[in-house]
Amino acid sequence: MSIPTAGLRDDAEHLLRELAGPQARLRDDQWTAIEALVVHRRRALVVQRTGWGKSAVYFISAKLLRAHGHGPTVIVSPLLALMRNQVAAAEKAGVRAATINSGNMTEWDEIHERIRSGDVDVLLVSPERLNNPDFRDQVLPALARDAGLVVVDEAHCVSDWGHDFRPDYRRIRTLVADLGDGVPVLATTATANDRVVADVAAQLGVGGPVQPDGAGEASSSSGTLVLRGGLDRPSLHLAVVRIDEPARRAAWLAQHLNELPGSGIVYTLTVSAARDLAALLSDHGYAVAAYTGQTDPAEREQLEADLLANRVKALVATSALGMGFDKPDLGFVVHLGAPSSPISYYQQVGRAGRSTDRAEVVLLPGPEDRQIWQWFASVAFPEESLVRRVIDALDHEKPLSTQALEPRVDLNRSRLEMVLKVLDVDGAVRRVKGGWIGTGQPWVYDAERYGRLEQARTAEQNAMIEYERTAECRMLFLRRQLDDPELTGDTPGCGRCDNCTGSRWSDAVDEQEVARTKARLERPGVDLPPRRQWPTGMATLGVKLSGRITDGPEPGRVLGRLSDLGWGPRLRALLDAPDGPVPDAVVQAAVAVLASWDWAQRPTAVMAVESPTHPILTASLASRLSQLGRLQDLGVLRRRTGHPQATAANSAYRIAALVDAWETPDLSGVNGPILLVDAVTDTGWTLTMAARTLVAAGADAVLPFALASPK
Repeated sequence: MSIPTAGLRDDAEHLLRELAGPQARLRDDQWTAIEALVVHRRRALVVQRTGWGKSAVYFISAKLLRAHGHGPTVIVSPLLALMRNQVAAAEKAGVRAATINSGNMTEWDEIHERIRSGDVDVLLVSPERLNNPDFRDQVLPALARDAGLVVVDEAHCVSDWGHDFRPDYRRIRTLVADLGDGVPVLATTATANDRVVADVAAQLGVGGPVQPDGAGEASSSSGTLVLRGGLDRPSLHLAVVRIDEPARRAAWLAQHLNELPGSGIVYTLTVSAARDLAALLSDHGYAVAAYTGQTDPAEREQLEADLLANRVKALVATSALGMGFDKPDLGFVVHLGAPSSPISYYQQVGRAGRSTDRAEVVLLPGPEDRQIWQWFASVAFPEESLVRRVIDALDHEKPLSTQALEPRVDLNRSRLEMVLKVLDVDGAVRRVKGGWIGTGQPWVYDAERYGRLEQARTAEQNAMIEYERTAECRMLFLRRQLDDPELTGDTPGCGRCDNCTGSRWSDAVDEQEVARTKARLERPGVDLPPRRQWPTGMATLGVKLSGRITDGPEPGRVLGRLSDLGWGPRLRALLDAPDGPVPDAVVQAAVAVLASWDWAQRPTAVMAVESPTHPILTASLASRLSQLGRLQDLGVLRRRTGHPQATAANSAYRIAALVDAWETPDLSGVNGPILLVDAVTDTGWTLTMAARTLVAAGADAVLPFALASPK
């Protein structure tokens, strides 16, 4: 179906104004890409800085293609925050968009029906969805046949470097190979050096020979288009503050956060660091919240809205808040701990200053960063013998679930899932209903590729250390690491960073602030933030819960994380041992945690949640605490007879399984908050739903306490 070019650019300009406002005008390269996709049905790779307008290219192309009778656009998008931003952007231009991801499982059937009925212009899917058996076998073939356009967003994840992060991104090769004749493909990213560009081209068949200077358009015999632009960001003011002691770095941020403009993002390297830092800054009176990969999807959406509306000073986040999150007036990005590569660093700082004249970017690296990088590298793709064990454990006909397979191999759940995904992409195993089967296909451990990955990882870590120490322009350094095509030998410094201006943040920290911070970080126990938002789609499961949680527990405490270097080993040993009475040392530590708990009102009673795995441990802990704390002992919150255990990993299904799970206790005569005790808290939903049972029975407030959390 040929689309005439006459008037097409005017139509594209009109759609852009609906997307971005009445003053918006298409860049020449944006129109070049749109014309290539819509008129010439070509494949294209667009590598442009954050904020350039890559999403406008594919939304306008999608709308134009639909207007001329072509099928829906399929966008493979890596992160929930990115999907939400994109759906909201699409609606501005009248694009009917839908998304299928882990956060909206209850809506999948409805969305599949909308796709079949032609009521969707743009479908955003996570790369993992491409290998869901139902989606892969029933929905994807029709989409590949009828799609008007396929978009691979954040395409650098396709690169070898992205395999550890998202193995399913490699599956996009199959999707592209199965496309109908003349279906254009667009790959976009802001963070790709020459190596990554070449790798994306090899993985997807999108790309082509780049001109020697890397600039402008390059074509190949296959009709591929490559558009690369400069990476300078005139609003960004880069700086590094070197403070070796972790507590002193946190104190520095607590002392200086109010000096940073507007609202922003504070990045940490680990989930636990994000939680601890958010708790510390909250204690200092800042409106902040932690945002990590373990934050529930509904709560993530609320936190993103809070940041967009400037209801918080900052989100303290891991890399889970990154690609595609769009707040044009984001005033600052601070890193407590350096990412492991300049490419990752540039991608994250690119969130700031898209529509402002100035945004502050501050890096506070630590000597422990290398250890954290090494730990993440150590849990990447395992050695060949462990991978072979996974293959050998699988039957060729009878599927095994990941949970059933886990005890048979020496890999934890997350690494096992990653290995299975890589093996699936490589054809050695296959995901089917009920779990995984072996295919019998030969599999070769690509030692050369993994060795190349290790070399690249080491080189990029060393480059990040060099960035911290360099005396040259920091923006030039980052642009060089990303092979900026507009960078030449005589390109001047940015004139904005601390090295160019000589204007630096002081590394001095008030000693009282340092002492206060150390006391907060080193006090016994770990904060247990309450769940604040119900997952979306609960009504689909017959559960009438939505919006903010108003009848849940207060903020709680945990004795220690199973991943902690201190209490972690002791707690793991305790929970791995046969169930029995709580040891004295654990009771003493729990008392220390309770003694340091700055609750608004002291509990007057204590109750244990009936534990399916550690009933004696949990009940005896509650009993001992009642004696030592002179609390009324309310015994055990009993599960209703015959009520199934909640084992689902998905929040919506887990909550549905916990509705009316406990018998209503008699709380007559109880005045004041109740301390609710459990052995382990993971998702937090058990304590949330148990607390609701107590609140419904008349409890004034519920203070949750657990011995351990996984992370």
